[in-house]
Amino acid sequence: MQLENLTEKQLLQVWEEFVTNIRKQTAVVIGESEEAKKKRIKRLEAHPEEWFKYYFPKESECEPALFHRATSRMILEHLEFTLARIWSRELAKSTRTMMEIMYLILTGKKRYVLMISNSFDNAERLLMPYRAHLTGNERIINDYGLQEMPGNWTASEFTTRKGVAFRALGAGQSPRGTRNEEVRPDVILFDDIDTDEECRNPEIIKKKWMWIENAAIPTRSVSKATTIIFNGNRIAKDCCVERACKIADHVSEVNIRDRNGKSTWPEKNTEAHIDRVLQQKSYASAQREYYNNPIDEGSVFKEMAYKPARRIAEYKYLVCYTDPSFKDSKKNDYKATVLVGKWRDEFHVIKAFVEQTSTAAMIEWHYSIMQLVGSAACYYFMEQVFLQDIILKEFYDASARRGHTIPITADLRQKPDKFTRVESLLEPLNRNGKLFLNEAEKNNPHMMRLEDQFKAFAPGSRAHDDAPDAVEGAIYITNAKCAAIEQGGIHLVRRNHNPKRF
Repeated sequence: MQLENLTEKQLLQVWEEFVTNIRKQTAVVIGESEEAKKKRIKRLEAHPEEWFKYYFPKESECEPALFHRATSRMILEHLEFTLARIWSRELAKSTRTMMEIMYLILTGKKRYVLMISNSFDNAERLLMPYRAHLTGNERIINDYGLQEMPGNWTASEFTTRKGVAFRALGAGQSPRGTRNEEVRPDVILFDDIDTDEECRNPEIIKKKWMWIENAAIPTRSVSKATTIIFNGNRIAKDCCVERACKIADHVSEVNIRDRNGKSTWPEKNTEAHIDRVLQQKSYASAQREYYNNPIDEGSVFKEMAYKPARRIAEYKYLVCYTDPSFKDSKKNDYKATVLVGKWRDEFHVIKAFVEQTSTAAMIEWHYSIMQLVGSAACYYFMEQVFLQDIILKEFYDASARRGHTIPITADLRQKPDKFTRVESLLEPLNRNGKLFLNEAEKNNPHMMRLEDQFKAFAPGSRAHDDAPDAVEGAIYITNAKCAAIEQGGIHLVRRNHNPKRF
């Protein structure tokens, strides 16, 4: 749930709907005697798995797996404990942790929960289910009393009527003042502490881990038992979750599938569901998010496939896309212009120009492509850069000299991180045999440079990546055009030539 971009009114609506749903899911039995209630509570507290199912019926719809039960026993039986939960996505890391911590605070074993994430907003979002259940869970209210403390019940920091405190904290923020009537945190949760972008910079990871060691963890009391849990995926060889494994009392690493290729939680994730999800992910992304296996540099695009290009007229869409660089310096980026055609469900890189050269030479590439496509419809796009106006002026000057204009358009989209864009869009196409380079251009130095840049493409790599970026742009534009036409109900048909018209 993305909350940071919502207005105050929208946030309030989301909150009210969340609490209302919890109330509906946790109806209580009317007419239960006080004695029967006490016996029931005592029985449930003696059997935590049954406690989880009763107080959190929605979260417990699927039977827990062995690894769920095993780690919960560790947390509930050892009040001084550090656990690294290195679980795949879709294995309920955060949900399982919430049920455990709610058990500990409602049974009086813990008094102060500090929730830490990669940002303050994310930490606040992760605290939301705790606060919502304490606000509207009818079974908790019926058995443990009202929890909400009026005037001390904000999204980022709140205290129950029994004095149990919760606080959200973003990585790097000052944890000073993190006390609850002189009680230091006795539960410290690190959830989703790493980000893809930060993990590409070793210095950022080093600095963040120093903050965890020197600021966050020392908020605990030396003399009081403290529960510390790290929830996350191993998204990089060096990340905070990986470093946490070295200080944890226990490391629980579970992937979406086991060594035999079977679902580790079949009660929730069927083989068909897993297959479906993984088919929609790039290989590197799937390994990172579902198998705790960050891919080595240079292994995203191991091989690039070649096949003969079709006749220009056979392509449904043609897009010429350019990724310009700023200078002619050999130390600077390459200029890359590619012509990509869509044929059936395949994308063909028909022509490529990849070189450290001048803007004038880059403009000439466009006229070469225009000559190649002839009368076929072709979209011309260029990545927007801060020298856009200067580059476009050179295009206009060239058109004045030639008497023929390149109808180039700036790609104005707000682009996410380059590695994420290229890897998520192009790697699945390449792996599934849907992306091809023109076999006729295999020995062309420009196409060879394009292939080399693909093979060197990796997170944190200093290799040039302008050609993969240009191919991503062309395919993105093509997909956008296809989607716009399909959603609008527009069908393209070939127009018959009218000999009476010029």
